[in-house]
Amino acid sequence: MSTSTTATDVVAPEGAATPAAALAAQTRGLRKLYGRTVAVDHVDLDVPEGAVLGMLGPNGSGKTTTIRMLLGLVRPTAGTVSLLGHAVPEHAGHALPDVGALVEGPGFHPFLSGRENLLRMAAAEPRLATGDIPHAVGEALERVGLAAAANRRYRGYSLGMKQRLGLAGALLVPRRMVVLDEPTNGLDPAGTREVRTIISELHAAGVTVLVSSHLLAEVEATCTHVAVLHAGSVVAQGELAELLESGSPALLVSTTDGTAAMEALRASRIPSRLAPEGVRVDLTACTPPEVIAALVHAGVDVHEARRARTGLEDLFARLTQEPDEEDGS
Repeated sequence: MSTSTTATDVVAPEGAATPAAALAAQTRGLRKLYGRTVAVDHVDLDVPEGAVLGMLGPNGSGKTTTIRMLLGLVRPTAGTVSLLGHAVPEHAGHALPDVGALVEGPGFHPFLSGRENLLRMAAAEPRLATGDIPHAVGEALERVGLAAAANRRYRGYSLGMKQRLGLAGALLVPRRMVVLDEPTNGLDPAGTREVRTIISELHAAGVTVLVSSHLLAEVEATCTHVAVLHAGSVVAQGELAELLESGSPALLVSTTDGTAAMEALRASRIPSRLAPEGVRVDLTACTPPEVIAALVHAGVDVHEARRARTGLEDLFARLTQEPDEEDGS
């Protein structure tokens, strides 16, 4: 998987070499056209085995289309897909029994109960013996917090309950890989925490997890790797920690007078801005000693100074903003 330590490399990963690491899924030159509309454009995606990869991107960036091609639900216009070592869609039948997926919200029979719907889904599992179905269904319902509502009709479920039932379907049998498209959609904070716990448990068991989400805080809390899509292309991918370290270097200064610190730095032509933790100073054109010297010389009390790490929200905004937005910022 391509990772980087410089901002320039982060935004141009497509030509980077891929280390010799085991991959649960891989795409090369993946492209999908709907008429004249380009939904996905030459996506090279690597999903390391055993990783929790968060797929991020604005609406319309191609996340769901990429996932659907990865699972063989949509045939690519061009490019190749490998899933658990098998070419997709040509040999999807060999890979999919080991993959659990929740894509674009679950679809179930409205007049059946949650349990009845899950029993029907379990009957189609090729690696689940008939005698084991009731136990597997009960265990899955318990795991996603639906045991008490298992006998209610699906049409009476809330959006969050429907998401839970879809997640239960993905977890009916042990999987090598689980793909979750916006799994926390419609969930309350407690449900979101439960999904985070399930993802952590899967990761601890060595399962590869691919999750798309618009909740950056959840991705930062649960994922080991990220891939950022924009306008149908991958603009960055790699280990989360390394990508966060690759942003513009900055120093976080703790002081009781942020306004005075900003004025002192401005007088020294050092870019800075107020932050919740104090003053965030851009180190692109200066060094930490120069920052401290400017503040001390101006009589500003400095309580602490430490290197600041780029937050996922800042990184995401920088990678997905349009060029004209960037020039005007």
